Amino acid sequence: MKPMRQFLTTLVVVWMAASIATYIYSQQQNIPASILIAVLPAFLAEIAFYLMPGFEAVREAFDRLGSKPMRAALLTATAVIPYLVEALRRGTFQLTSLVMLAAVAAIVSFWYAWIRPSIAVDLFFLAVVAVIYLSKLFESIYGQPAPHVPLAILGRLMLTRVGILAILSLRSLEDPRFGFWPRSREWSVGVLHFIYFLPVGAGLAYWLKFARFRSPATDAWKLPLTIIGTFVVFLWVVALAEEFFFRAFLQRILARTWRSETAGLLLASTIFGLAHLPFHHFPNWRFAIVAAAAGVFYGLAFLKAGSVRASMVTHAFVVTTWRVFFSG
Repeated sequence: MKPMRQFLTTLVVVWMAASIATYIYSQQQNIPASILIAVLPAFLAEIAFYLMPGFEAVREAFDRLGSKPMRAALLTATAVIPYLVEALRRGTFQLTSLVMLAAVAAIVSFWYAWIRPSIAVDLFFLAVVAVIYLSKLFESIYGQPAPHVPLAILGRLMLTRVGILAILSLRSLEDPRFGFWPRSREWSVGVLHFIYFLPVGAGLAYWLKFARFRSPATDAWKLPLTIIGTFVVFLWVVALAEEFFFRAFLQRILARTWRSETAGLLLASTIFGLAHLPFHHFPNWRFAIVAAAAGVFYGLAFLKAGSVRASMVTHAFVVTTWRVFFSG
């Protein structure tokens, strides 16, 4: 029971923090209370589902729920709950949107329940997830009830956690030490590889004219809070998703296929860089090159610690530094 209590305690704390942060954000952006009351329960529901794959006890409980098709069906069902919560409360429910969302979730959920894993199957799975993630599908499903209220994030969070749990539970990926909070050695390995990357990243940014240094766009007394907030968001959302799919999954299956950790590292880093080509405009070669170089250091952190949490730390520090201190 203790591991499950850890999950429930974390959930309550995160719910409280999210509610407070949402209220403050709504005041800053002048978001009407009616919209806040309508959409907050949907975000709280998605947060609960999003946290589940990060706790081994919850994953083990999920694995005991039945056959692979049954677990895939449960994953699909959880995917539509946040949409139903917000759409019914806002009066914007559309059957076509529900069907599209359920279809997307079913494809990802049932992939490994129906298909035997292989390098081709794995790569095609990642390609499908990437295409869905980068498309405008979730914008059309969820809409935007007010400026600065991008509900499409609900769909992207859903796709991330459904994909992760499908790989961990239905494909049965060997333990990549996946979770939300790094351990002490993972922090040290992650920070060290961030430091290693700094001169490389700075040199590439200067050579490619990718970014330039700027003073932080906030008051000095707010800067620590800005850095911490940016780091936490990227650690638990962007870095968590990208490091799981690119390092814990893609890098490992490529290394196994080529029978070389170096080949897996370089190939996964190259693909990681290419995935950033659509950023802002296409093709954004500058960003792709910098991302590929950063991916090498993320992958090295993963190999050094044997844990995706270490590469998450490196990734989050790199992106936080770029977002707070650079423009471009």
